[in-house]
Amino acid sequence: MSHGPQSLAPVAGRSSRLIDMLAASTLLVVLGPLILLIAALVRITSRGPALFRQTRIGYRQCPFVMLKFRSMYVNCGDEIHRDFVSRMLTGEDPRTAGQGLYKLGGDRRVMPLGQILRATSLDELPQLINVLRGEMALVGPRPALPWEIELYQPHHHERFTVVPGITGLWQVSGRSRLTMTEALELDVEYVRRRSLALDLWILVKTLPAILPMGAAR
Repeated sequence: MSHGPQSLAPVAGRSSRLIDMLAASTLLVVLGPLILLIAALVRITSRGPALFRQTRIGYRQCPFVMLKFRSMYVNCGDEIHRDFVSRMLTGEDPRTAGQGLYKLGGDRRVMPLGQILRATSLDELPQLINVLRGEMALVGPRPALPWEIELYQPHHHERFTVVPGITGLWQVSGRSRLTMTEALELDVEYVRRRSLALDLWILVKTLPAILPMGAAR
């Protein structure tokens, strides 16, 4: 079930929401040709839809459908990824060299084009639509998977008092070097420090943070 901008916009603040809408609209227009090209390449190079739709948990723990360009082959299960994330949330660190915080290294479910899209964060461009809908913001905590919440500490639930974002404090504060707990703590820190100035700082820092090939979100 998706929740529209009328239910989410007040918590983001009028100025932040206005910036999000203007920026998302502008980016969708400017990047329109690139978005269409990526969609076509995904369809041409693999069987299945161009977009990947996944239920995430956002503001006030309301579910919404998050959009991405599909980077994996169709009909792939999430058992491997669920085990990976669950182990990190319970204090283990199953990563090997080259793995990011939320991405498995050498994941055979990911198609060649998908590896490029993930490494450059281009797979996340469709989330600009989520921003226009009010389900996401440009900056905020990472949208949570429903089953992850059961493994959160009580104070981690503060992250659900704001709209989740395409980028956030943890993405510009170490990314793959962080543990899962550290990333969650940074989400909570963002909520407590949240301001328009912090959002702008994170946006400025986001591009350098995603440029290295293979960095994970």
